[in-house]
Amino acid sequence: MPAFRQVGEKQLPNPVLCMAWSPKRDLIALANTTGELLLHRLASFQRVWSLPPSEYTGKEITALAWRPDGKILAFSLGDTKQVVLCGVEKAEILHVFPMQNPVTCMHWMEVMEENSALSSFYNSEDESKLFLPKLPTLPKSYSTTSKIFSEEKSDEIMNLLGEVRLNILVLGGDDGFVELYAYGMYKIATLTGVSGTCRSLSLSSDLKSLSVITEVRSADNNPEICYIQLDTALLSDCLPEVTRMARKFTHISTLLQYLHLSLTCMCEAWEDILMQMDLRLTKFVQEKNTSTQTHVALQLKITSFVCCLYFLFPSQGLKKLGQSIESSYSSIQKLVISHLQSGSEALLYHLSEVKGMSLWKQKFEPLGLDSAAIEGAITAVGSFSLKANELLQVIDKSMKNFKAFFRWLYVAMLRMCEEHVPPELNKMTQKDIAFVADFLSEHFSQNEELFDRKGKYFNVERVGQYLKDEDDDLVSPPNTKGNQWLKFLQESTHLKESPLLFPSYPQKSLHFVKRMMESVIEQCLQKPAEIIGKSVNQAVFLPLYTVSENTPRLFELPSLWNDKKAKMHYVVFCMPEISPCKLYLLRKGTDPNRYISVIICVCVSHFYVFDLSEYVYSCLDARFYDDEMLTVVLQGVEDNSWHVLAQLPLASTLSCETEFKWEPNLRLDQQGSAIPCQGLVLGNQWRELESMKAQFVAVNGIRKVACVLSANLRHIRVFEMDVEDEDEEGADSQNASADQEGLETTMTMTSIMKMASTLPVSTNNRRR
Repeated sequence: MPAFRQVGEKQLPNPVLCMAWSPKRDLIALANTTGELLLHRLASFQRVWSLPPSEYTGKEITALAWRPDGKILAFSLGDTKQVVLCGVEKAEILHVFPMQNPVTCMHWMEVMEENSALSSFYNSEDESKLFLPKLPTLPKSYSTTSKIFSEEKSDEIMNLLGEVRLNILVLGGDDGFVELYAYGMYKIATLTGVSGTCRSLSLSSDLKSLSVITEVRSADNNPEICYIQLDTALLSDCLPEVTRMARKFTHISTLLQYLHLSLTCMCEAWEDILMQMDLRLTKFVQEKNTSTQTHVALQLKITSFVCCLYFLFPSQGLKKLGQSIESSYSSIQKLVISHLQSGSEALLYHLSEVKGMSLWKQKFEPLGLDSAAIEGAITAVGSFSLKANELLQVIDKSMKNFKAFFRWLYVAMLRMCEEHVPPELNKMTQKDIAFVADFLSEHFSQNEELFDRKGKYFNVERVGQYLKDEDDDLVSPPNTKGNQWLKFLQESTHLKESPLLFPSYPQKSLHFVKRMMESVIEQCLQKPAEIIGKSVNQAVFLPLYTVSENTPRLFELPSLWNDKKAKMHYVVFCMPEISPCKLYLLRKGTDPNRYISVIICVCVSHFYVFDLSEYVYSCLDARFYDDEMLTVVLQGVEDNSWHVLAQLPLASTLSCETEFKWEPNLRLDQQGSAIPCQGLVLGNQWRELESMKAQFVAVNGIRKVACVLSANLRHIRVFEMDVEDEDEEGADSQNASADQEGLETTMTMTSIMKMASTLPVSTNNRRR
């Protein structure tokens, strides 16, 4: 009975480098040589979306991994050394973080362990929603300045947290580079001591160990494939504490991303009108060679500025300019109040909870939580809140002064042009006159420059200096004379240096204070990663075999798998240069202290009823379908053009009772003859891949699907693995019609021929 049904086939224009099935949906992600990321649906291999490469993210995708809930797709870029988290629904880049080394492999797993402490945490995790208001949605970008965040993103950014249950993204690269990211956002561990380049990773669901396949240089300078098991007992022993800490730090990382986008929107609102006005005024003054020296008389400064406005913006244009400036200020003001301040309050809340956790030294001190570092982060967030409040005051004053000044200037221009002045504009109160006087005195005093320090912008409005991402001090810091609170602090001996008061940094911009805050929080987050990373040690190191220099790296075996129920690590690999017809399977317990290590080799063949001969295969690729099945792409040894997709049961393979004793001073390929070998005859779970030089396979046992890729990396076929194929003609001729494992050697030729007479003629027999 045929078991696989082909549901899609496609010839792709560009070679595929990576492919990975979604764990929850019938979707497969593909990355090609151009740097394009593609998402296809199982049905007819329909494309859902494509994400083209960009100069901002990169063009060389090296690895893919799905978040366990299937909502986020992570991919790494070798040319820019970045990892990108992409939303699956809309193909939107939600988060990008840099790496020290290029990432060569990644694995995203979900912790499956349960205990009472975790259950209580899962139920109480949303307490922050009772005390904090929901963060407002970010507005649509004002321009194309933002390279990746051009739509409403706040909801998507919050969704980066995902489910409460802990999940960890494991990244590996060159020179033994391995890092663990909780929820794909917070770096929870930086591992050291791993030798070689990481080729494959698998973190056990109980967090007790991490399996790593690395490529190192042997004594004779040949690439050598090794298996390493790292003991991650600290993560397992402190799972409730790790989950709490990781969840809080992921909240913090997400809020920092939210504040960054809010500030980006503020900058765009300023650049849209206000910066353009400054640039036009600057260009005009420079072309007219207007003097900008500080000794120029006040009247000349005012006259120069008014002339600039008169020539650049006629009366009607000046009116629109005033309205645009007021609108920009209003937009920035709303973003500060609704986004920066609310995001800062949420940051303070979560950091305060982390500080409380750090004071519980018995639980959290082994994980590296430092209360002093967290206190410094709280202080930095407080300073950022003060700077945002200072900006609000500057905006409020600028709105009043600009509005009054442009109204006065508009009336003056109408009178100069002998045009009618509306009656409502003729009325100016004493307060309006005071605002105009304040504007002139602030911007055109004897000590004021027409340009900023770099001569880049016309120094008229005061808000833009807060939004420039520069280290220089403010050109026009706020005037604090007469501030009773500051005077009281300076005169108070006890409050002057009090740690309870946040420093204000009156000479610095909002961007500068934000970068300082991010740096302090990053240092606060790094220490636990260092402490946890140092606790990880190497438990097992097994050199397996050597490979040639020209062997492909992205798809090549070994393949790793974690059996969650049995708490086992599995490694499947081939040694084509030593024994091309054999497939090897290594089993190791996830607990390094639990001695379970089994290695066997499998020789796959097909038994022919008619001539009692066997057809032997070599394995091109093998992936774990589930805990009980292995999906393989096989190639006939005698007929290289014959390729087969098959399912191999693990139960019969692992039933071998012969024990293999590993010689510690030798590689596995140097003692391969001593490995117990078990023959495995294909049953009814296989299918010939006609007209296709198949080479690689990607599977998903949960969704019961497989994708086969050809050797040229362009031809793809998609199969449903557990559905009977009733539509294709000749399906019976492509598969063995009965399971021959029960044949006994004592059968007579007559009984064999009698059995064969009831079977249809096999394509395999016709080939032979």
